[in-house]
Amino acid sequence: MKRMLVILLAVFVLQAGILFAQDKIVKPTDEELKEILADFDLYAAKAMTDWKVPGMAIGIVDNGTLIFAKGFGVKRAGGKDPVTENTIFQIGSTSKAFTATLMAMLVDRGDVRWEDKVIDHVPDFMMHDPWVTREYQVLDLLSQRSGMPGYAADLLFFLGYDRPYIKQAIRHIEPVSSFRSKYAYQNVLWLVAGDIVAKYTGKTWEQALKTHIFDPLGMSHSSADKDSFLDASDASSLHAADGEKILAVPGNWEFLDWSYIAGPAGGINSNIVDMAKWLTFQMNNGTIDGKPLVSAANMKVVHSPKTVMNLGDEVHKNAFYCLGWIYMEHSPYPVLLHNGATLMKTMIAYVPEQKIGIVILSNYVTNLPEFLALRFIDLYAGKPVKDISAEALAKLEKIKKQAKSAEPVKPKQPSAAMPLAKYAGDYSNDVYGKINVHVADGRLTVVMGPRHLRIALDHWDKDTFAVNLISPLYDSDLEPGFAVFQVDPQGTVKAVTIDSLNQDDNLGVFKRMEKDAAR
Repeated sequence: MKRMLVILLAVFVLQAGILFAQDKIVKPTDEELKEILADFDLYAAKAMTDWKVPGMAIGIVDNGTLIFAKGFGVKRAGGKDPVTENTIFQIGSTSKAFTATLMAMLVDRGDVRWEDKVIDHVPDFMMHDPWVTREYQVLDLLSQRSGMPGYAADLLFFLGYDRPYIKQAIRHIEPVSSFRSKYAYQNVLWLVAGDIVAKYTGKTWEQALKTHIFDPLGMSHSSADKDSFLDASDASSLHAADGEKILAVPGNWEFLDWSYIAGPAGGINSNIVDMAKWLTFQMNNGTIDGKPLVSAANMKVVHSPKTVMNLGDEVHKNAFYCLGWIYMEHSPYPVLLHNGATLMKTMIAYVPEQKIGIVILSNYVTNLPEFLALRFIDLYAGKPVKDISAEALAKLEKIKKQAKSAEPVKPKQPSAAMPLAKYAGDYSNDVYGKINVHVADGRLTVVMGPRHLRIALDHWDKDTFAVNLISPLYDSDLEPGFAVFQVDPQGTVKAVTIDSLNQDDNLGVFKRMEKDAAR
């Protein structure tokens, strides 16, 4: 789920394609398709090794038939247990399309209308601006145009806050653009959509998902909870980088449940066999075995552009956010797609005109699934293809070197800090709640949230400290950066700003609580 959609768009460096009307749908012959699959199989295996991805699974659906289902590599780095077509992965933000489909079912039933005001269904829903609160529609929850900063308050999922707290925190997030004026990816608002699903189905989001989608589609190996993932007999490990090494994340990682707290935004576990059924259902516009589970009219709402993400130039595509899907202009036909990232990476894409679709599940976060999906789509359309995977890897290495050279350099003669005890105390923030700063083993340590995330602050210069994670967080909004204490002329600490939480807004400012400010 984390910022990967932004990366996805940034690295789409294929030739710009504009949709033109064509009389005949381009599809390969059976012999050509056989050659395409053989070529793609070899390319995928090599590219996976190049990107150091331990394992992945790929499924390809052609007009409702799973024509390619294969596991590559291993479930756990350093292990020998191979990934199969039945191996379970976390699918991250590709879960959003499931939530949007559940909402479409409610619209079909007459429980909800897309243009309904959210407060008419969830009375305690509140945005920062009262006018926006009153005008916010059900459609807006799923369209990524809230006006809030992108990925606002996603760290709350890691910190261990529950869904009710996170939904209440939304009202404290100040906008950075006008409502409906600009694309900005969100996860927290999907929890509100999940509430609407629960209200009118009489079930939790997870139960509604099973009853209304998994069971009818025969997705018998799919689930949306941590225990099912951990108990699965054929499940992949999550992976994270440790320098140049790719390591498997322990099954007892204390933050593993973050994506399940995010549930409606990214909490599904599945495999390519089940996801092929989902792809078929989407390509058939809500119909399974000739029976409509969702009306074609409301599936069109789900699949149609709502928010401009990117307007194309010579190298980028025109892309628009729909409802849990992205509509991307591409030649010869547009593509519907979405990716997802936990500590795994997913890509799902299909071409409506050709009834061809692909799902890629991988156990390490890279951009490889996006590249593979678009390569296959271009091969299927008979287009010449470049080795975009190799090109992207070369660019990535260049970006890494540039980032390393741009890293801040600690002053050779930094100004001294005050005695560390002066900075200690409790600080608070309307969104992230209370944090505690204390001295441990001669350094400042910050403890955040119900999960007690621990952060070390190492002195950098005067009242500025470098942020270093003690808890193994792996993937979150909290990245290396600085914590800057605001000190008044009398030497009293008033607040601390954690800059990685403060991009485009003031969410990273924690004010010292009154009893400690008087020190």
